[in-house]
Amino acid sequence: MWRSACGLSVRAAERAIHRKCSHRLYAHNAEKPPPQSSPRTQAEKERRRRDKEEAILSSQHNNVEDQGMKWSEKERIAYSVSTPPGEKKDTTLPFPSSYSPEYVETSWYPWWEKEGFFTPEINDRLPHAVNRSFSMCIPPPNVTGTLHLGHALTVAIEDALVRWRRMQGYKVVWVPGCDHAGIATQTVVERRLFRERGKRRQDLSREEFLKEVWTWKKEKGEEIYHQLRKLGASLDWSRACFTMDPGFSSAVTEAFVRLCDSGLIYRSEGLVNWSCALESAISDIEVDSKQLSGRTLLSVPGYQNRVEFGTMVTFSYPIDGQDGEVAVSTTRPETMLGDVAIAVHPEDPRYQAVHGKQCRHPFADRLLPIITDTLVDMELGTGAVKVTPAHDHTDFLLSQRHSLPRLTVIGGDGTMTPLCGQWLEGVKRFDAREQVIDALTEKMLFRGKRDHAMSLPVCSRSGDVIEPLLKKQWFVRCGEMAQRAIQAVDEGQLEIIPHFYNKTWCSWLSNISDWCISRQLWWGHQIPAYRVTLSDSTDTQELWVWGRSEEEARERAAGKYGVTADAITLTQDPDVLDTWFSSGLFPFAMLGWPQQTSDLRQFYPNTILETGSDLIFFWVARMVMLGTELTGQLPFKQVLLHSLVRDKHGRKMSKSLGNVIDPLDVISGISLERLQEKVEEGNLDPRESMVAMEAQRKDFPKGIPECGTDALRFALCSYKAQGEDISLSVSQVLSCRHFCNKMWQTVRFTLGVLEDRGAELGTVEQTSPLNSMDQWVCSRLYSTVLQCEQGFERYELHSVTAALHSFWLHSLCDIYLECIKPVLSQDSGAGELGLIDTVHTGRGSQREKQVVRAVLYHCVSVSLALLSPFMPFLTEELWQRLYLLKGEGGDSAGASLCLQPYPQSSQLAHWHFPQEEADFTLVQEVVRVARSLRAQCGMTKEKPDMWAVCSPSQAQILVHFGPAVRTLGRITKLHLHCPQGAGSLSFPLAPPPPKGSAVGVVDHSCQLHLNVQGGVNVSKLSLQLSQRREKLLSKLEQSLSRTRVPNYLQKVPERVRIETENKISALEQELRNIEEQLSALQGPPKHNSGQK
Repeated sequence: MWRSACGLSVRAAERAIHRKCSHRLYAHNAEKPPPQSSPRTQAEKERRRRDKEEAILSSQHNNVEDQGMKWSEKERIAYSVSTPPGEKKDTTLPFPSSYSPEYVETSWYPWWEKEGFFTPEINDRLPHAVNRSFSMCIPPPNVTGTLHLGHALTVAIEDALVRWRRMQGYKVVWVPGCDHAGIATQTVVERRLFRERGKRRQDLSREEFLKEVWTWKKEKGEEIYHQLRKLGASLDWSRACFTMDPGFSSAVTEAFVRLCDSGLIYRSEGLVNWSCALESAISDIEVDSKQLSGRTLLSVPGYQNRVEFGTMVTFSYPIDGQDGEVAVSTTRPETMLGDVAIAVHPEDPRYQAVHGKQCRHPFADRLLPIITDTLVDMELGTGAVKVTPAHDHTDFLLSQRHSLPRLTVIGGDGTMTPLCGQWLEGVKRFDAREQVIDALTEKMLFRGKRDHAMSLPVCSRSGDVIEPLLKKQWFVRCGEMAQRAIQAVDEGQLEIIPHFYNKTWCSWLSNISDWCISRQLWWGHQIPAYRVTLSDSTDTQELWVWGRSEEEARERAAGKYGVTADAITLTQDPDVLDTWFSSGLFPFAMLGWPQQTSDLRQFYPNTILETGSDLIFFWVARMVMLGTELTGQLPFKQVLLHSLVRDKHGRKMSKSLGNVIDPLDVISGISLERLQEKVEEGNLDPRESMVAMEAQRKDFPKGIPECGTDALRFALCSYKAQGEDISLSVSQVLSCRHFCNKMWQTVRFTLGVLEDRGAELGTVEQTSPLNSMDQWVCSRLYSTVLQCEQGFERYELHSVTAALHSFWLHSLCDIYLECIKPVLSQDSGAGELGLIDTVHTGRGSQREKQVVRAVLYHCVSVSLALLSPFMPFLTEELWQRLYLLKGEGGDSAGASLCLQPYPQSSQLAHWHFPQEEADFTLVQEVVRVARSLRAQCGMTKEKPDMWAVCSPSQAQILVHFGPAVRTLGRITKLHLHCPQGAGSLSFPLAPPPPKGSAVGVVDHSCQLHLNVQGGVNVSKLSLQLSQRREKLLSKLEQSLSRTRVPNYLQKVPERVRIETENKISALEQELRNIEEQLSALQGPPKHNSGQK
């Protein structure tokens, strides 16, 4: 069931378009779901698809390799200790010198699972447990499939939410499951049966075939569960359910019986999506729309030669009893054998004289009434429409409105029925198409054929062209349930995130049709309905009953028809239920419904449903309707929808395009050769295969590097999932692997600094930062925790990952670690790691060092806890080593980071120093400009003196963070000069900087000066300054132009005007400084020796 298809509203719109394609003459379609807000024409969609393919095929090889994908094979370090499955990993081993995903990810998951960390029962062992629950189900993947990166996004998001709530002390249940995928599974097993034994399904009894399916399921059914474990999904495997399990099957039967009893399921004749190759009705999600721009030859199962589509045929019907004819157009001329009427618009002046007349069918010798209906669009085609109720959705609607007969002329096997006459009976439908055109030509009724852009519906399982057929099936009456689903959203009982889906939800459900749930398959839940035959009865009308068992059905039949049970013969409907019917019960059936189990009482309704936006109607809406009807409650309180994952070329990931990527290939790495083999194994269309393999050669010329699970999960959660579709780049995942290595090296450094001093470390509450940098990094951590809290609460995981990445990489590594190295320079542990800059002469006191070590430890430890929901393997590995260092009983089986309290900003309130954070932004700018000046003047290896010309308030900040400025900027001494005077400053100021110094502008009131006399390449520096001047002049003109717009003062907010004025002032100041530097470099003007 779980598949990343194209957006449902798009798919539904395309289905509706096809329904009109047979004639293209209707003004509208009453069954058509509302289109998206900005629908694209079919021709435009086809053009964009072709453009993407051509871009892949034509782009130059040397331009395609992503700059971020330049990589070399890293050393793979293996965890070599023999650890029985479920036993805790040994973290007392020497710390490897570099990060290796293979080493890190070994052994942790079996230990977590064996210890029961993923079950709600673990909550009883948590000291920080709260009396709240969090429940969610994973969208059950098809048992036939394997996961791709679209599914990995679902897992990454859901597991992050689950792990976050579990660490918060919630009683969490996240239930895994697998969908039996009726059509997909039966198709796979039928192919295997024919390949291995040369037998068709019909060669076996139903029981024998089902035995084959169960055998296949036992062999292949665990592949997806293996992938989920590799992805680190903290699912409660003790509650795993399969939709064909006995308990779940009982729930399906119960649901069907209850809905029948309440009149919401009924049996009727209606049009369904029919696959002639499968000989079964299929659901909308099994229908792919193939866009045709005109005449196209396509391969169709069962036909040796390719079949023509994308043409419109026009022919005429002679008017009975008088001269004249009515011309009609169709893309499916073979269906004209089932025509029962001709429809025109009542106001069309061309046909006023033929209202109520009749045309004679040239082959069936029956009369076709000419009816009038406003559904007809008189502007399209001839303005006259052939009506074929048994083979077209809109025509079926017309037959209901005008009491027209419905003649089925195409059978379930795709051949023409006896109603067509002996000349066509048994002929395959597309062969009959050509014979009908020839016959019309012979009778001189053929009027022409032309190219016609259309959307052709194709069965995604068999590749067959879908045929709308009239069948007696079981339907769910959706109207009232849909209205309750709309009301739930309107009244705020059900929240859909993002909220812009509310309008789509309302529009689609307002136009919903009844749902056909019959499928002509053997694999699935056989419909618990029984046809009743009464002894001695001559009535040919179908009689049906339903029941939880045949015995119950027999009792119901006896009571319903007033006979004894012995007088009844029951025959169970051989059809099975649509897979989506059982999937729609998942939120409560997985918890034991209809039994009132403890799980159902505790965890239903589910807290939230998270899934791809493409399933909002096929799955989400049906869960809401069925859940509300059967349990009296909404199945969940919130629906979180994420966008679809596309490849880097913007194409949706699809097996039919050959561009899906197995997440395990990103985790473990894969060669280009193996990637290409997978495409070849996919049995794709030759062109699609060519495009797919060329895209691989250009995207992954050396294959995909080993990135690891943690990097993949972190990268997936770093995208903004609610909004635009995600164009995933593996280079982004590789970048996250580099981040993992940064974390590894940080902890390695921390362990070296702490050595055996773990016992000296107090708790976070006991640790009070002393100096400015300690206070700043502690405050940055507080702010990061606050950002994580807010991001998680809003389900904006990208903001959480961005905050964590920024803190660890920039605040902790780039700034704080560099600043504390001089303080810790006498500590042997840090020195042994080769990370201390021995040039520094400053040394910290023992008390200061102790506080620095404590701050460092807690910054790392808290950050690991914050990152744990996204990077479960790496954070566990690193945290365990810190845990051992502190001597808190690391051998305890319950000591796992995934069960530690998630950091709260309230616990770090004493670490909040907002002024320190605000002031440090100036320091960062000064450091940036200082480094730029040193590089500009070719002094990257030196530590020169610099002058800062600034305001008194800025001077105060630079003195306060003096050590950080000197360390990060690699400055020996920073001289401070305030042109406005010292004011209330308590320290002496320096005189103005030397003339001719190189100048860098920090902001409109602060500049850095570097004396460049001696040892500077004057020509090179002059060129750099001149180039810089040109760029600044362009920026200045852009800023000034904004101030010249009419009514600038009235239209632009004061805040924006002030920012613009400051920017202009800073640019003007930097330009003046550059002019002065250029003048100084050029030296004094040379005087003519002849002058006096």
